[in-house]
Amino acid sequence: MGVRGAWWDRVLRLLLAVVSIQVLMVAQPAWACGCGAAVPANGRTLTVGQETSVVRWDGRVEEIDMQLTVSGDAEQAAWIMPVPSRASVTLGNSAMFDELERVAAPVERVRHYFWPRPGDWPRSGGDSGGDRSLRSGAPPAPGGVEVVGRERLGPFDVARLVADDPQALGRWLTQNGFHLPAALATALEPYVRQHWEYVAIRLAPEAPAGSGTRPATLRGSLDPLHLSFASDRLVYPMRLSQLAKVPQHLRLYVVAAHRMQPRSDIGGATPEVLYAGRPDTGRSAGPGQQAGVAERLAPIDGKPAFLTAIDQNFPTPARIVDDHELRPTARDDGYQRATYSDELLTVAGIPVWLLSVLGTLVVLLVAVLVWRRRRIARRPPIAPGPIPPRPTYAPN
Repeated sequence: MGVRGAWWDRVLRLLLAVVSIQVLMVAQPAWACGCGAAVPANGRTLTVGQETSVVRWDGRVEEIDMQLTVSGDAEQAAWIMPVPSRASVTLGNSAMFDELERVAAPVERVRHYFWPRPGDWPRSGGDSGGDRSLRSGAPPAPGGVEVVGRERLGPFDVARLVADDPQALGRWLTQNGFHLPAALATALEPYVRQHWEYVAIRLAPEAPAGSGTRPATLRGSLDPLHLSFASDRLVYPMRLSQLAKVPQHLRLYVVAAHRMQPRSDIGGATPEVLYAGRPDTGRSAGPGQQAGVAERLAPIDGKPAFLTAIDQNFPTPARIVDDHELRPTARDDGYQRATYSDELLTVAGIPVWLLSVLGTLVVLLVAVLVWRRRRIARRPPIAPGPIPPRPTYAPN
């Protein structure tokens, strides 16, 4: 092969390598999410762009309302969520997420400034600025999987499982239509050692009866699920997210007796507090929203519940090393984000800076007048001089 042939061979190999990398990147689904792990059917893609969960804990029972926002071309998907004890599963209330987002949204505040800026008179013409958890049920037989419940909830096929062997758990999931990756068995080992249980969820929307059409692809916000289980600590499962291939984003609305904070960042960015306080649940929300929010924000041990909203990003999911455990802060300090609009400080429509300048000029003028009057008053009086004699005239 000549020089020209060798050169073309290198170019073709480089192009093939680039194309292969791109194909692999496109074909690789983002199958892990903060709640556990989710994968679509073979040959499809599913990206979990946002996971939002409402977690309520009264010191004895933990409740999780979980909603995923996904994109891709998958018609079916499955994921598994470890829980520290026997869980009950029902459909959640999607309106509650909208109301909590409104509660935690930044408030609008006005920030005044004194001196005029571009756009204010007289500067017109510019722009103005402006592991001890409770368990129930007997352990499964060694090497086996016990199904403690299975039900259909809307588009969800939910199986509640107990297993002491991650490999056996993986085989059961595969045999029952929950297609999860082989690497998941290894990731589940810490939960097996702690004797946790599992909620396996298969999302398979059904096509309308007699329509002859295929089920719709999974896009947008999925129907939320509500899980409830006994726990003597507030824990949110996150360890399985280390299997994700793309950055993850988690938003937690934590309802407890006190303001709560994560014990650590568990391998992600520093958690950001969006809101902290005891909100009024009856403010301008629709009936469906009020019912869902009021139930989650119901008093705990006779005292108003405290809501803490937390955002966290995981740029490199492989660094996630643990589940989130949340603990009370030293004080129940309130916090709410704010967006500011700048306005010129005025009184009765008159800029305060102008009133200050005019007032200063008046004060200076009065001071000058007073000074002049005092200076004149301190001048000594002019002493009268001798009176010249009247002239006399002699007669002619």
